[in-house]
Amino acid sequence: MQAQTHNHSKTNKIMKKVSLILIMSLFFGSAFSQTAAVDTSWKKGGFIGLNFTQVNLSQWAQGGENSLSLASNINLFANYKTAKVDWQNTLDLGYAILSTTSGGVKKSDDKIDLTSKYSRNMSAHWLYGALLNFKSQFTNGYNYPDDSTVVSKFLSPGYITLALGFTYKPVDYFEVFLSPATGKVTMVNDKLLSDLGAYGVDPGKTSKMEFGAYLNMKFKKDIMQNVTLTSKLELFNNYTDKDKNNAKKIDVNWESSLNMKVNKYITASITTTVFYDANVVERTQFKELLGIGFGYKF
Repeated sequence: MQAQTHNHSKTNKIMKKVSLILIMSLFFGSAFSQTAAVDTSWKKGGFIGLNFTQVNLSQWAQGGENSLSLASNINLFANYKTAKVDWQNTLDLGYAILSTTSGGVKKSDDKIDLTSKYSRNMSAHWLYGALLNFKSQFTNGYNYPDDSTVVSKFLSPGYITLALGFTYKPVDYFEVFLSPATGKVTMVNDKLLSDLGAYGVDPGKTSKMEFGAYLNMKFKKDIMQNVTLTSKLELFNNYTDKDKNNAKKIDVNWESSLNMKVNKYITASITTTVFYDANVVERTQFKELLGIGFGYKF
């Protein structure tokens, strides 16, 4: 009975956070869609998606168990472009939960990714400027199936990247930003995780500073009617690392998504993420999300 009460309370907390995210997204969506005056220098918009899956079994001979999953994603952008200036701002949010009869409620996705890049034209296809990126998550992450061991929290970890460099943009749907001078801060504000030296920080410290080279490559194009392919690759090499072996290893964060629009409100999408950071684990991590549900583009 205590376990059921615990799971019910936990579910309520998570659902409240999901509801808060959706309310925030609708608020920002409304703000983005309303303009006091037409300004062609600014382009604003976004996408809100909600995917829902339910499996309900009763005396099912082949086996299985009841499950419920809910996934939400929000993508907002506000871009400013003139003859000399290109200022891009994006906010990507994602959150998903999975509930099964035997395993209770588990988090399956949790993402905050904010990027702002300011550039000025050098020539027809080259720009120079600066990029600022922030990454973290909303809620605690656990070492499932043990839901008492916390392995991550908001700002544990959190990543801030500040880079100065050059952008090559031959076409509107593809660009590469390369920085030979990039500062990266890894934050671990939780004391327990900090004391363990999680995510590459020294035990007892709450942050780690790195300096190196950074590459950010983006591709976004409608490859056919109502089908959009988006891909973003980030590479970082800390060439000031005291550990020479670790200095040779490159951090990788590669996220790709294929979004298909069935009609005005029904969408289907598949997203894959490849992640490697030797400071976290010495292996390549992979994540895939497949969803069919409701979507609204503005």
